Amino acid sequence: MGSHFIADIVEADLASGKHAEIRTRFPPEPNGYLHLGHAKSICLNFGLAAAHGGTTNLRFDDTNPTTEEEAYVRAIERDVRWLGFEWNALYYASDYFEQLYEWAGRLIEKGKAYVCDLTAEQVRQYRGTLTEPGRESPHRGRSVEENLDLFHRMRAGEFPDGSRTLRAKIDMASGNLNLRDPVMYRILHAPHHRTGESWPIYPTYDWAHGQSDSIERITHSVCTLEFEDHRPLYEWFIAELGIFPSRQIEFARLNVTHTVLSKRKLLRLVGEKAVSGWDDPRMPTIAGLRRRGYPPAAIRDFCDRIGITKQESVVELGLLEHCVREELNRVALRRMAVLRPLRLVLVDWPEGHFEELAAVDNPEDPAAGTRPVRFGRELWIDRDDFLEDPPKKYFRLAPGREVRLRWGYVVRCVEVIKDAAGEVVEVRCTHDPATRGGGTPDGRRIQGTIHWVAAADAADAEVRLYAPLFPDTDPEAVPEGTDWIERLDPQSLVTLAGCKVEPALAAAAPGERVQFERVGYFVADERDHLPGRPVFNRIVTLRDTWAKVQQQAAGKG
Repeated sequence: MGSHFIADIVEADLASGKHAEIRTRFPPEPNGYLHLGHAKSICLNFGLAAAHGGTTNLRFDDTNPTTEEEAYVRAIERDVRWLGFEWNALYYASDYFEQLYEWAGRLIEKGKAYVCDLTAEQVRQYRGTLTEPGRESPHRGRSVEENLDLFHRMRAGEFPDGSRTLRAKIDMASGNLNLRDPVMYRILHAPHHRTGESWPIYPTYDWAHGQSDSIERITHSVCTLEFEDHRPLYEWFIAELGIFPSRQIEFARLNVTHTVLSKRKLLRLVGEKAVSGWDDPRMPTIAGLRRRGYPPAAIRDFCDRIGITKQESVVELGLLEHCVREELNRVALRRMAVLRPLRLVLVDWPEGHFEELAAVDNPEDPAAGTRPVRFGRELWIDRDDFLEDPPKKYFRLAPGREVRLRWGYVVRCVEVIKDAAGEVVEVRCTHDPATRGGGTPDGRRIQGTIHWVAAADAADAEVRLYAPLFPDTDPEAVPEGTDWIERLDPQSLVTLAGCKVEPALAAAAPGERVQFERVGYFVADERDHLPGRPVFNRIVTLRDTWAKVQQQAAGKG
């Protein structure tokens, strides 16, 4: 991800001989799907290690059995691989439950941990505030022997949920609330997706995370800024245990306009059926971005461009879409599709006669070659490409006007057919045989070119036009008393049936990305696209507002 302050730290540690090899990890909790913010962390952790000849582990921080599922584990593995990364080793925090339990006993023996009978609410009350010190638990003075006995009985399952906790004994007057005797274990009789019912107690994130890093000898434990205040506790546990000193480094999390990047909020969207699921193409989840058709290379490019800093900021969604367009413009094959079909008939074309025209597959890649497209008497054009009474500077088809049909002929509209309601249902044209493939023999200028599909070959398709879930730049900046979920855009998905597409598109493989000429970039839906029933999702439009903004900024500079 280029040069940034974390890369500078890594390079300094290598140069000084502090570490002979860099080891990083990506440690998601398997309680939901990964989103775009996780993509930034994935690219950072794997990128740091790869750039310096090191390794990266994938570790599931599975310490909350009531919210975690094996299905999330499988989805996360798929997402990391799809982004283009492969882990050195796969671990789970639950792999270390026995070691963590043993280390907790060691802290008890040192007088650095105790069993507390306060309820969760009482613990909060005793903790104090940012301006007032906390109060010590009445159980803080228990003997080592009593604490060990109670802790062993907690593990044996003798006590009900929430009745006791194991807490570190640090400093109830500390200015850092995380050091005010934090909870290390809580009692929870709940089955775990890997360990079953063998553990009635579970470690907290703060207790398990740093020690898991140490066990794996992670040299640089990279996380987002909300964990900065937890670093002193992370280091306290490592120092008290005398184990490998992983170094925690924090960076600013990713914020993107027109979306929410909180697993809790995304879970709510799914749970309340505001979207069709975690892989809804409007979701900022990696699964949603994949189904939407975003190429992994574009997401990696986006993560590289936004950089790594300590400063919180908001990134324009337009930048991500710009990265997607740049990648797709380079690799996507071109095809013709008519989303709102209007019949065009060439009255001077022989019935039953067809010609094969050569259409360029990708003008950015000469090696892509050309494909044959059939041209005949009856065609479909887009209804937006015809106006009966056009305004000035309208360069598409209208009565008495000429346009070029992409890769084909110049045609002139000579008649308009309407239905009983007065709606145009057919336009009739003549064609100029001397204009096949480009140019006009008399040098007349044809200002408009429109796309088309031959009626005899066209396949019917469903096309889904996606837009951001939220029209507001900041969906969470809502008036008091308003729920952010109410700000969803009802037009974020528009489904068009009866679209007409080239026959090659009907045979496209699920996940195949193409450019619909003059329309946008689309992908064959990975779930619903079937032979004989093509379904395409719009990835992005052709219009690149981000590039325009950057050009204007460069001009001012």
